[in-house]
Amino acid sequence: MENDAGAGPPGCQALIDEALSLTDPAGEPYARRLSGYFAPTLKEDPAEAELASHRLMIRAGLIRRLAGGIYTYLPAMLRSIRKLERIVRRALNSRGAQELLMPAVQPLELWQESGRDRKYGPELLRLKDRHGRDFAIGPTHEEVMTDIVRRDVRSFRDLPLNLYQFQTKFRDEIRPRFGLMRGREFIMKDAYSFDTDSESANASYRAMHEAYTEIFTRCGLRFASVEADSGAIGGSFSHEFMVLADSGENTLISCPSCGYAANQEKAELAGYPVARGEESPLARVHTPDQRHVPELAGFLGVPESSIIKSMLFVLEDGGPVLVLIPGDREINLVKLENALAGGRPRLAEPGEALAITGAPPGFVTPVGVRIPVAADRGVEGMLAGVVGTGEEGWHYTGARPGRDFRVDSYHDLALSAAGDPCPRCGGPVEVRKGIEVGHVFKLGTRYSEAMGARVALADGTEAPIFMGCYGIGIGRTIAASVEQSHDKDGIVWPMPLAPFEAALLPLQTQNPAVMGAAARLFRDLAALGVETVLDDRDERPGLKFKDADLLGLPLRVTVSERSVARGECELRERATGKVTMLPLETAAAAIRELRDRAL
Repeated sequence: MENDAGAGPPGCQALIDEALSLTDPAGEPYARRLSGYFAPTLKEDPAEAELASHRLMIRAGLIRRLAGGIYTYLPAMLRSIRKLERIVRRALNSRGAQELLMPAVQPLELWQESGRDRKYGPELLRLKDRHGRDFAIGPTHEEVMTDIVRRDVRSFRDLPLNLYQFQTKFRDEIRPRFGLMRGREFIMKDAYSFDTDSESANASYRAMHEAYTEIFTRCGLRFASVEADSGAIGGSFSHEFMVLADSGENTLISCPSCGYAANQEKAELAGYPVARGEESPLARVHTPDQRHVPELAGFLGVPESSIIKSMLFVLEDGGPVLVLIPGDREINLVKLENALAGGRPRLAEPGEALAITGAPPGFVTPVGVRIPVAADRGVEGMLAGVVGTGEEGWHYTGARPGRDFRVDSYHDLALSAAGDPCPRCGGPVEVRKGIEVGHVFKLGTRYSEAMGARVALADGTEAPIFMGCYGIGIGRTIAASVEQSHDKDGIVWPMPLAPFEAALLPLQTQNPAVMGAAARLFRDLAALGVETVLDDRDERPGLKFKDADLLGLPLRVTVSERSVARGECELRERATGKVTMLPLETAAAAIRELRDRAL
């Protein structure tokens, strides 16, 4: 933003300097002049930005891209980050957690101890020091934290223990995108709990779940806590905290009847309507050029749910497996990985499928195959399904599992969809979109057993420590807030996360009366602890209003020749557009009261 400050009457600069000198208990200034503040706004949308949050955070001067998935946080963004960190600290410290700071660079041997060096794959950024020793840039810190505790925690008397940090992480995403939503380098708050047994570990888990609920509530976010898959972190169960937004990458399944909620990857399917059909003999039918389920269903005059999709997967640490699922359903890869031993499954390439099964794409058949066959439970009750024959242009009708082809195991493998029965109460579920901002895991003894973190118990025996881990994406939470709350003009900050709480706009900076009134109000707001940025640039009012809407601070206070003549200023609330005229003498107190109600 330009450095062209306006003039003012004698004493005006002294009032502004007084405001600028006031700081909060953490030493952060309450007030800033926009003319000297590094917040380079852009008039046009950046070409690389796809999501609104990415576009607006660049345009509003919050972040700048250094490399793919790597961003610099500019001063206004850093203020929001520090606010979120304070909210997190308050919630964790009140529950007995203690803050520390671990190194970002980790010896690779710790990852080899836990066995995660292979599981994390290429997302783990590896490097060697000058002596040829192997290290990694930490994407997470379970191994390091376990190593710290196993060295110094010896007795049950040292537990329970909860340690946390704010740390820069690095995950070498293959396709970083959406700004801070899927970056490679990011700030995370990660906490780790240590207990003597499963029961006390459950209590620690509940306390952290409660803390996260408090944190995201205090941030002013609309969110949901949902059951989730533990993924590469591991453990027995976990919950994700999702900020609700239509643009979210994650799909949430929830039941309005009983309150059940889960990430779509985790959501259980207790059953769903299946086209069983009437039992009939297996028949070979000519189906020229019918490769896709909708086309084939229309050609045969059958519902899509009666077609059995046969998909060939190759396991990372195993051989091929044929997976069967009803034609109107999508495969859940997380469920598939959890159901099958052998590591991460990938869909076979067309050439691989042909080499393994002898069938072209779209016509792979379970009939007579000699490789393992796994099926979704929706296939189990079919009496007359449609499957490929292994020959292009031909399908079998009347196919029945168990009679016409072998199935080695049945699993819940399908993605849940709107209207499916709730696995808890049977009522219809709903589908919403969300952005994952936090994840809590009950790890159990997954890491302590692998890395030898044990304590002496009261009865004299030794046992592995029960662990939990709890993460919050700090920058991602800020971005999710922007994604959830914005409009065509810019960001709409919730008060707790806004870089500043109020924007003060004197419209005629060359008018001594206007600048004098603005300077007094600027000083009074800062003295009352209202975080305020003074737009003292000598610019036309339209540009000032446009920049204020783009940055989206919760309160906009305008001082103009007309309002000063009446002894007033104009207060506009960004979220609602509500406009109130306030007497200049009492405006600061009224603004602080409005701020306090929003915090």
